[in-house]
Amino acid sequence: MTGQLRSYTVVGGGAIGGTLAFHLARAGHPVHIVDADEAHVAAIRERGLVLRGPDGDASVSLEASTPDEAPRTFARVLLAVKAQATEALLPWLAPRLAPDGFVVSLQNGLNEGLIAEAVGAERTVGAFVNLFADVVEPGVVRDGGQGALVVGEPGGRITPRVEEVVADLQAWGPAKATDNVSGFLWSKLGFGAMLTTTALADAPMAELIDRHRPLMYAITAEVLGIATAGGRVLEPFDQFDPNAYLPGAPGREQATNRLTAWLRTMPKDRSGIWRDIAVRHRPVEVHHHYRPVLAEAASRNLPAPLLSAMLDRLRAVETGAAAMSENHLVELEANL
Repeated sequence: MTGQLRSYTVVGGGAIGGTLAFHLARAGHPVHIVDADEAHVAAIRERGLVLRGPDGDASVSLEASTPDEAPRTFARVLLAVKAQATEALLPWLAPRLAPDGFVVSLQNGLNEGLIAEAVGAERTVGAFVNLFADVVEPGVVRDGGQGALVVGEPGGRITPRVEEVVADLQAWGPAKATDNVSGFLWSKLGFGAMLTTTALADAPMAELIDRHRPLMYAITAEVLGIATAGGRVLEPFDQFDPNAYLPGAPGREQATNRLTAWLRTMPKDRSGIWRDIAVRHRPVEVHHHYRPVLAEAASRNLPAPLLSAMLDRLRAVETGAAAMSENHLVELEANL
């Protein structure tokens, strides 16, 4: 890393925020985590933020506080809370953001518009992140394998502040700048539809994708068809090639072979959605991710019956109305 050691406030110190905060702090950046989980904050204060990897634990000291204890002013904010927490958080965040400050949305889903409404488009930066990590106990984030991280202005520009954030995030890994962050976010929604579907069962993601390829192809095509109908140019990332999953596109089998082979190399073999349901017993965020997708589908008169049916089943599983079972995938596939 080169240049000055810029300071960051990481709002949401969980899987994504905690991972990036750890690497930034270890590189010498002043980092302050703000998180609503009092036990998580207390553990970070007591023994530092711990990153658990294949070679064991490493820790770094940094500041941490709950929202009530947080500083009055923020400059560079990395926003990494769950999507469903964003709307309620923004009235707290907006008055604390410095006039020349900005918020980088390091979240899943399409949150940049909501953030821009609260803090202004000129203070909103988009990002796409595909990290494999989990909070496994207060103060401890397990690194489940490195994925892609891309930063860009929502309006389709690469600005000096984007370049600064990307330069600083080299402390984590190969972050990149883009002039098409929307293309990455919508590609992730296509990939995310596969991963969300696997959360209906208790089995490794790669195995479920492999065993239910027709279902995965159909649900991904629904999402990506909505994306391209809106004129978006999809961007590949890691081993996911969105263009292979567009309706009627060739090459899906080979693309899926590459995708599942890559997923099998990851220490984390189940999705964060699965973990929210099976381990943490808390609401999942994907309903918020796909709400604007379904809204756009309706506005364009595009059918998305499979995505809707999968999300209905997921809600039944997360609320306990239905058991987690691979039969959900079998039944969805039977209706293709």
